[in-house]
Order: sequence, then C-alpha cells, then structure tokens
Amino acid sequence: MIRLAVIGTNWITEKFIEAALLSKAFKLTAVYSRQRATAEAFAAQYDDPACFDDLAEFAASPSFDAVYVASPNSLHCPHTLQLLAAGKHVICEKPLGSNLAEVEAMYQCARDQGVVLFEAFKTAYLPNFRLLAEQLPRLGQARRASFSYCQYSSRWPKYLAGEQPNTFNPAFSNGSIMDIGYYCVASAIALFGAPARVTASGQLLETGVDIQGTVLLHYPDFEMVISHSKVSDSFIPSEIQGSEGAFIIEHLSESTGLTWVGRDGQREVLTLPQSDNSMIYEATAFAAQITAGQMDESAVTRSIDTARVITQVRQQVGVRFPADQA
Repeated sequence: MIRLAVIGTNWITEKFIEAALLSKAFKLTAVYSRQRATAEAFAAQYDDPACFDDLAEFAASPSFDAVYVASPNSLHCPHTLQLLAAGKHVICEKPLGSNLAEVEAMYQCARDQGVVLFEAFKTAYLPNFRLLAEQLPRLGQARRASFSYCQYSSRWPKYLAGEQPNTFNPAFSNGSIMDIGYYCVASAIALFGAPARVTASGQLLETGVDIQGTVLLHYPDFEMVISHSKVSDSFIPSEIQGSEGAFIIEHLSESTGLTWVGRDGQREVLTLPQSDNSMIYEATAFAAQITAGQMDESAVTRSIDTARVITQVRQQVGVRFPADQA
C-alpha cells in the first residue's frame, strides 16, 4: 500500500483521493495546506491523516511515500521540486509547470533522485482514449483533425465584476491554453507526437491572460485545428479525419464517447464503459510506475513535448507569466 499525501484542499483533490482509494493502491496519510485549520478541516473526512502547514516539515515527513500536488499552476514547479528532492514520488496536476524550462527541470530532478514524477493528464489513461489510440490505423492516411474544448468559466462573471480570480491572473500561470486548451494539445501529442510547426492566435485580457484562442498543429501530412475558450460554451465533438473514414470523440478531456464513421457513412459506436471517477485510471498508472520503480518514458516525452508546444503558443499569442522571468 502506497502512503499518499496531498497538497491542496479543493474539489479536484477530493476527487483524486476518491480515485486513489478506489484503486486500492493508496492510503491517505497526510494533508498539507498553508493554513493548518484548513488542513485539519479537510482531513476530518478521512481516516486521521497527519496535517501540515509548513512545507519544509511536510516534505521531510516520513509519514508518506507519494504526493498529489494540486496547488496553483505557478506553484507546481517549486512544490514538486521540494518534494522530489526529499525523495517523494509526485503526481502533479496538469500543466506540470509554467513553461518548458520548469518541466525539464522537474523531470531532471526526478531522475537525479530516482523517484517517479507523473503529470496528472488523465485523458491519456481513459479506456476510450486508449481505444482511440489503438484504432488510429483505421484512418488510413490522416488528413485533418479538429479538437475543441470551450467551456464558459464560472469565474468569468467575477472577472467582469471587477475581481481578479486566479483563473485570469498571470501571477498564477493561468489562462485558457494552460487550462482547458491543454487537454487538446496534450491529446494531440499523445496520439500523433510533437508537431513539426505551431501557429497560434488568441484574445488577451488587460491582465495579459488569454481567454480563448486557436492553435494549428502542423504535421508533415496533415493539420490539426484546436479551439479553446473559457468565455463560451461549445457542444461540438472533436474529430479526426482520414482517407478511410473519421473518428468522432465526445467531450475530449473525458472521452465519454467514441464513434467510427466509414467512407460509406456507416457508423460504428466503439464507446467503452468508464468509471464515474475518471481519475482512477491515472491513479492506477501512477501506482504502477511507483511499483515498477521507473517512469513511463513515453509519458515523459509527451509531457515535455506538450510543455514545449504550449510555451510556443503563449509566446506567439503574447502571454507572459512572472515564472517566465525566473
């Protein structure tokens, strides 16, 4: 049983803990928050994990083996580096770092310490996404693809009211491409590898954060169009077109449905059942890497390539974070 700790006390942390416990591979033994009272209130719903409000004390604690990091994006790198240096395995929420340099430094630290660093990009581990990857040869020659993730943010009205929620604050390394746009870029790279070239455009707030945009991933034989937005909703699926037909993917990040449409127009529903808690698959994969004592190098490559593309996207659109100056 892997002893698990968490940084972060929000809904996503609760969901991951639920998934980790469902996997039967983890036991929650520690909780960190900047405020001890917050950590204690969060921990009260579980089986008496230790509580911490001092990060150095937390990292040095012998009470856990692995940590789930769900702090703000800008803190992913410093939190993860401190934990890796202390010999802890880390599963860190996507995006792993604020930019490519941070991500490369994080993986280098994991290698130096002989521990596992796992980016919590759940889509790649979902049954329907894995099936899609297996079925890609049915396309024949890939021709075009369109990945879309546009979702009206619950924080947007707060921004319009004059507040500055973390979602639209560059100090937290946030914005549309770093949030929901990430799923589209990482999914593309998981399926087709790194593109040969990237072209990006987007709309910025006065804060310098992007709220929506379009990304073209240029591959040698085809192009992928990515649409992402945090200020509008979209109800269209994602699609991959080929010489022999097309795949239609419902709700790409969750991959809730997968359909093949042949050139004759005949539809074949391929959808597999998935757990209601879609994080269980990444939790299981993380546990497997810890047990094996090594990282999945294909996942590491995907993570680094995704960071490289998103860094390029931000540079082209003009999104700059304080972390970029470090």
